Amino acid sequence: MAGRGPALLPTPAADPDEGARLSGALGVGAPIDDDVAVVVPTSGTTGTPKGAMLTAAALAASAEATHTRLGGAGRWLLALPAHHIAGLQVLVRSVVAGERPVALAANFDPEELVASAASMGAGRRYVSLVSVQLDKVLRSPAATAALATFDAVLIGGGPMPPELAERASAAGVSVVRTYGMSETAGGCVYDGVPLDGVRVRLDEARILLGGPTLAKGYRNPVQPDPFTEPGWFRTDDVGALDEAGVLRVLGRVDDAISSGGLTVMPPVVEAVLSRHPALADCAVFGVADDRLGQRVVAAIVVAAGATAPTVAELRAHVAAELDATAAPREVHVVDEVPRRGIGKVDRRKLSAQYS
Repeated sequence: MAGRGPALLPTPAADPDEGARLSGALGVGAPIDDDVAVVVPTSGTTGTPKGAMLTAAALAASAEATHTRLGGAGRWLLALPAHHIAGLQVLVRSVVAGERPVALAANFDPEELVASAASMGAGRRYVSLVSVQLDKVLRSPAATAALATFDAVLIGGGPMPPELAERASAAGVSVVRTYGMSETAGGCVYDGVPLDGVRVRLDEARILLGGPTLAKGYRNPVQPDPFTEPGWFRTDDVGALDEAGVLRVLGRVDDAISSGGLTVMPPVVEAVLSRHPALADCAVFGVADDRLGQRVVAAIVVAAGATAPTVAELRAHVAAELDATAAPREVHVVDEVPRRGIGKVDRRKLSAQYS
């Protein structure tokens, strides 16, 4: 952060093989621009990692804008892996605030949050979580009470189910939904509103982000280059802006399902499905269909004590709010929804499994 020393490459300590793979792919030891402070890998465990090159200035701009939006600097609880941008930014914000963060164990345990929150003392307190972690916390009365004492609970890593947001609000938890990625130094749009200095525009529904938090580019360049337009990053997400300029993220371009000539965005369908009282979790994905091109499929986790709803029941539930094309034509009951990274639904795995 002081602009001295080599650029950092954060890798998972628990997976030395993955650390070695990233080190080789992202050129550890090879020359790099002097102002690059950290290279954050952008791929999961498969594929060629790109590595977003972030400067200290971009990291600091993100941290300062976050504190401004939340009402001032404070102490942070680290509950996410520090090799992901969301966890790394907790450390950066702590450095900028001059505070020492409190870290939870790698295996997230809601009960540990109770003691950690109590140890943080007075003053403003913040934490970043993903939806799966928030759901675990809300199942523990003691952990829920502890989380409600935080001034803000940032939720990122993917869409947040409406039902989960309602439970958090009812429990007095101050949730802030964040949108961003490694290429933007983490979350840069909070509750649909860009942080100070951050710019958002749409190009045929594709979301573009600009401003001082942008990475310089990739360590391993790709084509087409999403940084081609100076000052902007072309994301893989589609969205909509209302008249007040509030952004709604509809989903990833490559997750879109083309069914019968119409486009279905899985997160939109998941938001509706999650309101069904018999569901504890769900994921929507597409599989090949000879007649439709793709058909909409749902993997569901049934809530404790509930009976699994039929396909007809779920289709009617979705069709009550969305076009019937978006209603799932096939449903699979699973023990848990597969996820990757820090909580994003692994739709590719589901599509491959049920094709």
